Amino acid sequence: MATLIIITGMSGAGKTLAVRSLEDLGYFCVDNLPPVLIPKFAELIEQSKGKIAKVALVIDLRGREFFTALSESLNYIRDHFTIHCEILFLEATDSVLVQRYKESRRRHPLAPEGMPLDGIRLERKMLEELKSSATVVLDTSSMKPGELKDKIISRFSHLESNALSINITSFGFKYGIPIDADLVFDVRFLPNPHYVENLRPRTGQDSEVYDYVMKWPETQAFLTKLLDMLHFLIPQYRKEGKSQVIIGIGCTGGKHRSVAIAEYLGKMLGASETESASVSHRDSERDRH
Repeated sequence: MATLIIITGMSGAGKTLAVRSLEDLGYFCVDNLPPVLIPKFAELIEQSKGKIAKVALVIDLRGREFFTALSESLNYIRDHFTIHCEILFLEATDSVLVQRYKESRRRHPLAPEGMPLDGIRLERKMLEELKSSATVVLDTSSMKPGELKDKIISRFSHLESNALSINITSFGFKYGIPIDADLVFDVRFLPNPHYVENLRPRTGQDSEVYDYVMKWPETQAFLTKLLDMLHFLIPQYRKEGKSQVIIGIGCTGGKHRSVAIAEYLGKMLGASETESASVSHRDSERDRH
């Protein structure tokens, strides 16, 4: 079943951080969508046939002329679609919100020419009914950004599959380290098939090269230690709320050793029921003649 989370609440209470946290959980996020368009958006979710299964929408008083339509739109979704809906309401005390507006030097949307406190009090009154219907209410007054992120991940990660997408890419250091890699491992210390004449034109995907790389004791010792570390790290990343981890395996040219090691890791890590692993080879064809 698809999940739709409405993020709303007091201006300055942390909606921007909340939507970024849900993005880290793999949600497709839209900021400031008019509530009258929510049913149309729900139709798109169902028509995607699972391709769009996790959606978070930020609804705030920047679109206050549409705000009264929110309740009606959500009731329509519950009656006509098989979509699980949640309302995340963020709030904070008046004094904290005033201080946040002073620090950011922003104007409150309901008091563009006046004191922030006037707009905060008016907004709180307008949102009373919505707050009472929220499924999750978080007071961010005393929360640091990391604490709010942890709260959101803890609350909504149960709606997710525990599957973590692992992307393993081989590369050559002489062409640069992948800028999007979370973890990078250097395998240039392993015996190099480049110096074996009949292996030089092949890649680590060829069985002869793969077997050559794997036959050395230092390769087996390295893989044992590497897998042990990854089996520890991956659950920690999942617990933190990461939806994917990119692992870079590098050798000199990205053709032999790194390719073979990446292929091995893909087989080992992809065998788990709680992870899915994909393997790519960025530089393996660069030197092929």
